[in-house]
Amino acid sequence: MPTAARLMAAICLAVVGYILTQEVIALMPDRTNFGYFMQTNVALGLAVGWVVMGRRAGRGTTSAINNGLTGVVVLIFWGLGVQSSYEMFRRAMGNRYDGPLEALTAIFQLGAEFGALMLTPTVGITVLVCAVVSGLLTEFAGRRWK
Repeated sequence: MPTAARLMAAICLAVVGYILTQEVIALMPDRTNFGYFMQTNVALGLAVGWVVMGRRAGRGTTSAINNGLTGVVVLIFWGLGVQSSYEMFRRAMGNRYDGPLEALTAIFQLGAEFGALMLTPTVGITVLVCAVVSGLLTEFAGRRWK
């Protein structure tokens, strides 16, 4: 059921997805072709905010902060999963893998590589600040507009 908390959470995580994507793009080499990288991560932010964070609003300030942290971690998890799956598929179309099992294990290897790329202080601070702000805004919307 649509609620103000779900809408606020979806908007907040879409913005978080946009901000984190901009930071990741800055970490990558200049010649990298990103394609629909930004749009995919913003759409994932909308979906995760609506489904994960929005339904957990209205439980207090501490729960709001935990809700924000959970939402951002889930967004990063799904973002890494989707982007590494796409990269595996792109490489598989170039016949880089000998079989399906090698291609499936490449998803996890690529996800670990992409995740390691994100382990910088700038990204970490951004994740924490955005998570807290998103959780608190979602909680405010849940209490304000029932």
